[in-house]
Amino acid sequence: MTALDLDPELVAVIAIAAAVVALLGLILTVIAASRIRRMRRHYLALQQGGDGESFLDAVTRQSKEVTHLRSGVASLASQVQTLRVDLADAIRHVAVVRYDAFNDMGGRMSFSAALLDDAGDGIVVSSINGRTETRTYAKGVKGGVSEAELSPEEIQVIGYARASHPRS
Repeated sequence: MTALDLDPELVAVIAIAAAVVALLGLILTVIAASRIRRMRRHYLALQQGGDGESFLDAVTRQSKEVTHLRSGVASLASQVQTLRVDLADAIRHVAVVRYDAFNDMGGRMSFSAALLDDAGDGIVVSSINGRTETRTYAKGVKGGVSEAELSPEEIQVIGYARASHPRS
C-alpha cells in the first residue's frame, strides 16, 4: 500500500485528529503565554516596588531597621534592669491598721502604718490617741523585724505591708 492507496475516511479522521491536537496546542500556548505575562508583571513589581524601591532594597532596609530595633530593645532591657534594682530600695509596701488603743475610746482613732521596701526595711509609725493626749512613735524595721518592742498592731501592719506586693 502506498500513500495514494489510503482510505479517504481514514485520512479525514487523521486530519481531524491532527486539527484537534493543533487546536489543543494553540490553547495551551495561549494559557502559558498568559501565565508568563502575569508572572513577568509580578516579577517587575518585586523589582521596582510601588514607590520605586526594589524588593531587595526594601528587604535590606527592613533588615537594618530590625537590627537597629533589636539594639534599642537590648538597651531598654538594660535600663529596665537598672530601674528594678533602684525600685527594690523604694518604699512601696505600705499598710495601715486602725484600732481603739483604749477601752473607753471609740472610733478607731489610733493607727499604725508600715512603710517598707522590697527587703522589708523601713519604719512603722504608730499614733496612740487618748482622751487628753496623743502620742506618736516611729520604730525602725529591718527585714520585717524591729529592734524595738512592737505592739500586736505594729506586727500586724508589718505583715500586711510585706504581703501587699509579693516578691517575684
